[in-house]
Amino acid sequence: MRITDTARTARTSRTSRTSRTKYTATAAAFLAAAALTLTACGSGDDASDPVAVVSEDSSSKGAVTVLDQPFEKPDLVLTDTHGKKYDLRAETQKRPTLVYFGYTHCPDVCPLTMNNIAVAKKHLSRAEQDKLRVVFVTTDPKRDTPAELGKWLKGIDPDIVGLTGDFPKIQAGARSLGISIEPTTKDKNGKIVSTHGTQVIAFSPRTDAGYLLYSQDATVDDYTKDLPKIVQGQKP
Repeated sequence: MRITDTARTARTSRTSRTSRTKYTATAAAFLAAAALTLTACGSGDDASDPVAVVSEDSSSKGAVTVLDQPFEKPDLVLTDTHGKKYDLRAETQKRPTLVYFGYTHCPDVCPLTMNNIAVAKKHLSRAEQDKLRVVFVTTDPKRDTPAELGKWLKGIDPDIVGLTGDFPKIQAGARSLGISIEPTTKDKNGKIVSTHGTQVIAFSPRTDAGYLLYSQDATVDDYTKDLPKIVQGQKP
């Protein structure tokens, strides 16, 4: 993993603070800063040699951001792991929902984030787990077919909804949440690189609005503490 100077500064500052400092921000303000939180992941000299470049906004103040002006849920109609149409708004209406944009070939951040959520989810009651929707939207639809998504997610949590589809549509949906993603490309050495934001957005079952943003620093403990309140539509 190669880390930019900005990321080093951010990570150094995080060692002197608690992991769950919360603050309020408007959606517009977050949109302006979101482009600074990107992860570029790709294969190295061969598929077993992953490379990740992480750049973060050094003004980040904790794993959780509470928005006083929440995001509207994206109007996304994509394809799930069974090859069926999945209307994000319709399928998750009035349900507590976590949305993350990533891809199955990601060597670090994506599997870690999904695993953290999956582990925390197990602490919920069965009824609470049935209410919660966790949605993983691929940023690499050319490689992440419904079958590939299903296989990857099965190893983490088979109840996670995996979605794929046309990249422009996915990119527009991510941008509406202040999350920047770019098409998969090859660098000068022929390495496959995919760049995407690393935020998890939590949507309230009461309003269907996204009012919580979790950074890649969010831990199992962060999600374990917050999920019961998210399920109830409360602010942690």
